[in-house]
Parts: sequence; structure tokens; C-alpha cells
Amino acid sequence: MKIYGRITSFNVQKVLWFLDELGVSYEHIELGGRFGGLDTEEFSKLNPMKKVPLLVDGDNVIWESHTILRYLSASYGDSKWYSNNAYERSVYERWMDWSHIIFQPAFMGTFWGYYRVSANRRDMVEVNHELRKCMECLNTLNEVLSESRYLAGPSITLGDICVGSIIYRLTSQGLSIDLPLSVSQWYESLKSRKGYKRWIMSDFSELEGREDF
Repeated sequence: MKIYGRITSFNVQKVLWFLDELGVSYEHIELGGRFGGLDTEEFSKLNPMKKVPLLVDGDNVIWESHTILRYLSASYGDSKWYSNNAYERSVYERWMDWSHIIFQPAFMGTFWGYYRVSANRRDMVEVNHELRKCMECLNTLNEVLSESRYLAGPSITLGDICVGSIIYRLTSQGLSIDLPLSVSQWYESLKSRKGYKRWIMSDFSELEGREDF
């Protein structure tokens, strides 16, 4: 098994975190960003989108981070990660989709608007607009987590992997963000996990002020 992608990409990070949770052996190949390689003919044949992460598992080639996570859970996860019950899967998959279409775009608005540009180019009106969206998302999470240890129940799921991957970078980019109590407690539990420490809480300072990747 091979996973392609630079470790400063949080979409790559969430896959690497999950692979560690599963205990699956894999080869990690840095690609994209300062490593380049996305425009090569070889890579384009694997992923016509020319983006990372990309997973190659034997003859199977999978791209898009959440699709990779679903594939891994179905192929290598036990019942903790992949239920045979379609409704039970939907409980955590809705959080995967929510994070992708609601939370992540709001976070990216702050990250690209604040961290990825030089200070004199920041539009703080727009950054704060996106930050308010993030706070609305955090309040939504807090309501759920005030009644549940994890987003889909008493155990960690792919919903927590996808949503939790955003929190570290959101709160570590230099903006003032106070996590609601239940979100903060959930976040502390994620930070105690080996894969989260190794991949999500890794250095991303090379991206500061960079608009080219």
C-alpha cells in the first residue's frame, strides 16, 4: 500500500492518521507542494485531478480523502470503524460530509485569508467573516458533544477523524479562538491519540505566507 501526499496537507494528514489507527502497513511518498510531482504523466494517470492524497492499494487506485477513508474502513476496519448496518454508517458519514461541505470551507477561508498570505495582504473583514462561520460550526459541534463523547456516539469514528483534523490547524494559525467546553474536552481526547499527535499536530510553518501551494 502506498499513500501519496505532502504531510503539510491536512487532507493527507487525516488519511495518515487513520492508517495509524488501523495499524496498516504502508509506504508514504511525499508529493505536491515543495516536492512537486503532481503534473507528471505518471501521476496524472493515477489521479486525473492531479491532487493529493492518493492511495494505491495493490491494483486499486483511490483519490479524494474522504473516499479513501471510506475505502480503508470498509477494507481494513473492524466493526468499530465499519458497521455492516447502513444506518449506523450514516451516523458518522453525515459528519464526514458536513465537515467537507460546511466546516472545512469556512476553515479554509481563514487559513488562506490569514495564514497563507503576508500580513499586509490580509483582508481581515473577510477573515473574520469566515471565522464567524467557524464559530457557528464549533457551537454546533458543542451541542452534540455535550451529550456524547464522540460525534457519533461513545466511540471514535471517521466523523471524528474528518472534523478533528481541522481543529488543530484552526486553533494554531494565530487567530484568537476559544473552543466551547465540550469541544475542548473532545479535542483533548483526540490529542491523546498517537496518530493525531504524529500527523495532525505536525509542523505546518512552511506554509506561512505562501500562496503558491
